[in-house]
Amino acid sequence: MKKNSAILGAAFLMATSAIGPGFLNNTSVFTQQLLTSFGFVILISILIDIGAQLNIWRIITVSEERAQDLSNKLLPGLGHVLAILVAFGGLAFNVGNIAGCGLGLEVLTGLDAKWGAIISCAIALFIFWTKEAGKAIDVFVKILGVAMIALTVYVMFASHPPFAKAIQHTFWPEIIDVKMIVALVGGTVGGYISFAGAHRLLDANIKGVAAIPQVNRSAITGIIVTAIMRYVLFLAALGVVWGGSALTEKNPAASVFGIAAGNAGYKFFGVVLWSAAITSVIGASYTSVSFWKTFSPSLEKNQRWLISGFIVFSTVVFVLLKQPPTYILVAAGVLNGLILPVALAIMLIAVTKKKLFSSYQHPPWMQITGWIVVAIMTWMSFLTIQQSFR
Repeated sequence: MKKNSAILGAAFLMATSAIGPGFLNNTSVFTQQLLTSFGFVILISILIDIGAQLNIWRIITVSEERAQDLSNKLLPGLGHVLAILVAFGGLAFNVGNIAGCGLGLEVLTGLDAKWGAIISCAIALFIFWTKEAGKAIDVFVKILGVAMIALTVYVMFASHPPFAKAIQHTFWPEIIDVKMIVALVGGTVGGYISFAGAHRLLDANIKGVAAIPQVNRSAITGIIVTAIMRYVLFLAALGVVWGGSALTEKNPAASVFGIAAGNAGYKFFGVVLWSAAITSVIGASYTSVSFWKTFSPSLEKNQRWLISGFIVFSTVVFVLLKQPPTYILVAAGVLNGLILPVALAIMLIAVTKKKLFSSYQHPPWMQITGWIVVAIMTWMSFLTIQQSFR
């Protein structure tokens, strides 16, 4: 029973980490720009998601080592480089996540976003300092994950999107935008998100070759939950902009809910945004610190203090920062999209080394799929960097 809870908890930790404020913001903004063709961007991001997550989760759990430790065994110091990249990307996301918490409570209560962020910071700290933090995290992310999907499904039907055209252009788009794909993949599977569920499974002692079926089930569940939520939100936003309404620049996702379902929809959005943000704060903080805690016994012993410091620091940065949250969220998605091919390539090289995996043979189809994802993301990241410097 405990193992089943951890398997589902890991899936929802990954999914709710992916379904953060950046998810809500980017999906709404990009839908307004690409309309029905944004469905194709979602489809590509899901396929890349599958190729990355199944490889990373299996390699980590079979090795019974966290990504940074496995990387250091492959090449001394490489794990520290990966930990720095993931922590930097996680921090960028977490500032946006904290901003989302503040905006969510602002919608619900009228409190200034900065005070909302501080209150949410205190709630996240409380969860991590409960006696059974792992169990509390599993329950918390599952409940809020289900609530987010249910509320967004309601708004989707209220907005009356053109379902037939959306499905058609998901497979045959009129417009393709590479930068949006990188930002979307970065927000769904980039940086720390790739490792969130796998590291949670290790903490729950679900590891080794015998655990492969459970690992696959957890990873696929997380991918499906993320895919459903993203497509439902896309359809909700599409219905609003298709009807001729414009989304506000300050809070585009709030416009989707408010226009589609009135004041009740706007309040629903507050719940969805806060749920998405607080679970992402937990996911980003938990996973980013999991990349550092194995480097020394004192870090392992004081991991709760490290997580708390990460959350508090993210909150302070948001309170002091002058950039609007929407800008932070798009930038964080792109940054984590650039990290993905590096992290995945390290895992794929590590799994071929007999000294690290003496009794395990990684399936060729997974190797091929993984390297295709690395090649596609490297190419798209290069194009994105080129666009940024034009």
